[in-house]
Formats: sequence, C-alpha cells, structure tokens
Amino acid sequence: MKMKTKLIMAEIEADLTYVVDDDLKVQTFIEEERSLVSNNSESSHFSNSTLSWLPDIVKDFIFPAGFPGSVSDDYLLYMLLQFPTNVTAWICHTLVTSSLLKAVGVGSFSGSTAAASAAAIRWVSKDGIGAVGRLFIGGRFGNVFDDDPKQWRLYADFIGSAGSIFDLTTPLYPAYFLPLASLGNLAKAVARGLKDPSNRVIQNHFAVEGNLGEIAAKEEVWEVAAQLLGLGLGILFLDTPGLVRAYPVLATTWMVMRLLHLWLRYQSLSVLQFNSLNLKRARILVKSHVLHSIVPGSVDCNREENILLWPRFMTPRITFGVPLEEMLFGERTAPMLKALLELYTKEKYILVVNQQISDFEVFVSFKVGATSISVLRSVWQAYWLYENWNRLGNAFDQLTKSLLEMEDRFEDFIQQLNGSGWDTSQINLKVPREISLDELSPI
Repeated sequence: MKMKTKLIMAEIEADLTYVVDDDLKVQTFIEEERSLVSNNSESSHFSNSTLSWLPDIVKDFIFPAGFPGSVSDDYLLYMLLQFPTNVTAWICHTLVTSSLLKAVGVGSFSGSTAAASAAAIRWVSKDGIGAVGRLFIGGRFGNVFDDDPKQWRLYADFIGSAGSIFDLTTPLYPAYFLPLASLGNLAKAVARGLKDPSNRVIQNHFAVEGNLGEIAAKEEVWEVAAQLLGLGLGILFLDTPGLVRAYPVLATTWMVMRLLHLWLRYQSLSVLQFNSLNLKRARILVKSHVLHSIVPGSVDCNREENILLWPRFMTPRITFGVPLEEMLFGERTAPMLKALLELYTKEKYILVVNQQISDFEVFVSFKVGATSISVLRSVWQAYWLYENWNRLGNAFDQLTKSLLEMEDRFEDFIQQLNGSGWDTSQINLKVPREISLDELSPI
C-alpha cells in the first residue's frame, strides 16, 4: 500500500511545526542566544632592549608590573598609537567646547555675553537626552562587542565625530542650541556606549596574566597624559590670533584634527592581533584552507581583516538563521525536505545554495544544539561550494560532495588552527536567535 505524504504547518505562539510522512517531524522555535566567552589571548614577549633607554621609574609608572611579559605582544605599539589619538581627541574637544560656550552666551564671535545663570541652565539642559543613548546601546547591542571590538571601537569614533559636528554648528544657530546640543550629546553618548565595552574586550586581550585591573589603570595613565597635552594644545590654538573670532578657521582646524584622530584610531586598531575567531577572521582562515590547505597565523590574518567591513557584505554571501520554508524557495514538498534532513543528519545545521539569484549565496538554518563549531563547519562548506559551484550541475549532488569534502578535511583545519596559535576555545561565532530546527522522534 502506497504511503501518503503530507506536510503540515501550524503556528502556535510563533512556533512552526513541520510534519513529513509518518516518520519524521521538525519543529522550529526561537532559540535562546548562546553566550560566548570573551577573548583571552596567549602571551608573546617583547625584547627588553626595545625600551632600554627608558628609566625604570618611568617604566613602572606607565607599564603594568612584569612588562613586557605580562602583556600581549601588540600592547606597546597599540599604546604608542593610542597616545597621539587621544591627544587629537582632546584638541577637538577643546575647540568644540569653545563653540558650545559661544552658543550659550559665554562670549560669542560677535562679542556679546549672556548672564552666567542662563548659560548654565542651557548648558545643563542638553545632558538628559544623552543618557538615553547609553541606555539603548547597553541594552540592545551588549552581545556584539566580544565578536568584533575593533570594528565597534572605530564606529564609536565615527559616531562621536558626528555628534561633535552638531556641537560645532551651535554658534551658527544659537536659537536652536538645545536641539543641536542634545543631538550632539545623544550621538556622543551612543559612541561612549560602543567605546567602553569595546575597550574592555581589548584590555582583556592584553591581560595575558590575568592582570586586567592593572592594564586598565596603566591605560588611564596614558590617557590622562594625552588629555593634558591635548588640552594644552587646544588652549594654544584658541589663543591664536584670529582663530577665536573666525569661525571658518575654527571649523577647519577642528576638521583637520578630527580626520587625523580617525586615521590614528584606525592605525592603532590595525595593530591588534587577536587569536580568537570571529566571523571575519574565520572567513579568511577558511578561504585559505579551502584553496591552499594552509591556515595563516594571527599576525597575517589580523592584517588582512577589514575593520570597517560588515561580514554580510563579504563574498561569498552567507545568510544565517533562514527559516526552513524560505530555504526551500517556496517548494514545500515533502521529498525535498526529507532529502535535506537526511543529508544533514550528522550536522547541526542545514545549508542550501540560493539558485534564485545570479550571485552566489547560501542559506543556513541551525538545529537545536548547534554551537560555534556548527557555524564554523557551515562556513567551511559554504566556501568550498563557492569555489567549486557549477550552476549547470545538480545542486543536491554538489551539496553532498561538499559535505564529504568537509568531513574529510575539517579535522585538518582545526589541527592547523591549533598549530598556528589560534585559540579554538574562543570561537566567537554566535548561533542566530532566529528559527532553529528541532528533530523529534517519529510520529
């Protein structure tokens, strides 16, 4: 007797249930996000001769105890680049503060002066909205900083620069001081909400001996020194004849210093050498292994990593957390669904190639119990398919071959990661919170 095939979809409180034939059931539901541990890199020592000219009393004051052995090998270069970065930031801060004070009436480019009490009220009134920005960032984006602290630290400076532009325009429109200053404060609060958690991850990366508190304290020494120098240079600029009264000159000076600041920030972040895996670095490593059967070390990989680029814009395009019905491109036939589930029986995910567009793209849906290793395996399979895909060939056969290749070579990939100094216990590849698959017992 021929068995009847059926596919049932029911929606109860956002849960989707799929029933295929009489021996397979797949339930999809929203999965809680798995928390991942932040990066803690291994130690690589500096040569003591590098700073042999520096007096010991100065070394003890600005460096953690045990330096250079107590920090990661990229610590010194990062701090040396951070210092001028912070100097330029405080110069910009001084110039912007001058504009704000002019706008609230503490002197002006035209020479008029407002009452001190009125100026103080207008000054304080702008601060309330800024707190909302930090509240929003901490609550909404708290899970992204461990993955890519370099990117978010740089974005923080971009957003902070935008906030300063609002402040800088207040003398031009003093009647709109409150909305302009509030928008500026909001943007800078958002920037701080991005900056502080990113800095914590970077500091944790430096603390190879668990000396996070001392790393943070010594970074404060560098930052305060840069602040004092930056404020001094900023005051010197403001005392320059013609600068205070000529707004275009003030704005141009700020723009030059801000661009220099952003460039220095990018350079300082570029020298960081994380040995944990995020999605960007995983893509670089997987591509190298698929093409050449080798894995680059952390120095080469971090140098190749694009700080500004979002992973979603990288090639090939990999879309994670796609609902099952979208993966089937509208063809909700039981045989296709059953074939995919059987093909990926050993995996904690299902991957298909989107054949509806000309550019190569893969969809990935994860099963319950998927981990960061599951994400890494799906990335490896996606890159192999990208390099070997034949649009005229049978899609299912190519998926099968890619799985066989991955099963044969993935263990070597992991071994090479360990051999090249990568910390495979710190794989920051999050399983999406979107719909996941739960294979249940026969019904």
